[in-house]
Amino acid sequence: MRVLIVGSMEGQVGAAARIAVQRGAKVAQANDVAAALQALRAGRGADLVMIDGRFDVAALIDGMAAEHIVAPVVAYGVESDSKAAVRAIKAGAKEFIPLPPDPELIAAVLQAVAQDRHALVFRDPAMARVVTMAEQVAPSDASVMVTGESGTGKELIARHLHRGSRRADGPFIAVNCAAIPEALLESELFGHEKGAFTGAVARRIGKFEEASGGTLLLDEISEMDVRLQAKLLRVLQEREIDRIGGKQPVRVDTRIVATSNRDLKAEVAAGRFREDLFFRLNVITLPLPPLRQRPQDIDLLARHFARKYAQANHLAERPLSSAALAMLRAHAWPGNVRELENTLHRAVLLAHGDEIGPEAVLIEGGPAPDPAGAASGNGGAGPGGTGALVGRTVADVERDLIIDTLRHCLGNRTHAATILGISIRTLRNKLRQYSDEGVAVPSPGVGVAATADDPPVLPGRL
Repeated sequence: MRVLIVGSMEGQVGAAARIAVQRGAKVAQANDVAAALQALRAGRGADLVMIDGRFDVAALIDGMAAEHIVAPVVAYGVESDSKAAVRAIKAGAKEFIPLPPDPELIAAVLQAVAQDRHALVFRDPAMARVVTMAEQVAPSDASVMVTGESGTGKELIARHLHRGSRRADGPFIAVNCAAIPEALLESELFGHEKGAFTGAVARRIGKFEEASGGTLLLDEISEMDVRLQAKLLRVLQEREIDRIGGKQPVRVDTRIVATSNRDLKAEVAAGRFREDLFFRLNVITLPLPPLRQRPQDIDLLARHFARKYAQANHLAERPLSSAALAMLRAHAWPGNVRELENTLHRAVLLAHGDEIGPEAVLIEGGPAPDPAGAASGNGGAGPGGTGALVGRTVADVERDLIIDTLRHCLGNRTHAATILGISIRTLRNKLRQYSDEGVAVPSPGVGVAATADDPPVLPGRL
């Protein structure tokens, strides 16, 4: 766990840093936002960035986003400075840690970043075979191709490979080849020198250099442009990269793990993926089975996610009823584990009583959980109960869905955004629009513990 602290290391912040080190973190420091961005550009990456709430948190988060630097940002400051806390959360910080630091709170933040989201949970023999093979090849430096449908857990397997390798103490760097525009992906992977192109205001270390001594995950590599595939092939063969605008090659020592949800042999046959790169990457293939082919994992994963999101949302842990589990087993799960996780997150938030019942299990394309759906506006006619929607505008339906989801979540914006599958910023923009139009927008429920992502509503903030 690499932690970058933005601000002075004196006094209480130094105490927080010592707590983080005691919890196994490697701590680096930058004096201000500009120095932090420079450190991140230079390849001194971070799994967590902690910034003094008095600084311009928005500038840091926006600067990281502009350069595709992905790491959660947590702000800190004196407990009485509520304005700084609200400002930091509004800018996009995941949490605000009050000073003096609480060791258990620091531990919880580090654990949330490092542990739970990377857990491998399985029981089914189909998945066990893949994990056994992964553990067998992990100590080698061989390139590994992880294939499987979207949502099967390809990145989790890649991280499991890294943890079992001789490079486990080195960095694990992930690049989503499908999420970065082609024009930027080359710079993201190989880096650039100052002035190499318009907007290159400083040298930027690429992901290959940042991952040197560790593992580089090329997620959804099948989306990479053929021209860039040729450059990648040279890196794998020569173990050196050329920064854009650089005058000499740079040696790298990076293990490659690539993932794809496509049939790469078919992509090669269609001319969309280089055959020589395919053979270079395909030393070992780990094919992940879809969730419908690992039925013994459905109950196990469902209970795991129910516990996870009960803890994350400060709710009492409740068991899944037999009827709810039957619904989960009957579904085909086209979105695989990711779809199951989102379904359980919704169920934890919407459940009532002592257990999670079928009425809280809202499955896309599944049967309506409420038999009185027509009375509540579901319509009850046609596929999915859409009869009552005919004649209404998309904007009206979207507004009602957002407002109803917010009511279900007792006004909690973060939970509602998660259920809706949109960003918290998009949700807030929508709510601000509805408020301006005179629509009543639910406030956070009375008696509900506020989360760091949901500070008290202030004038002008939704």
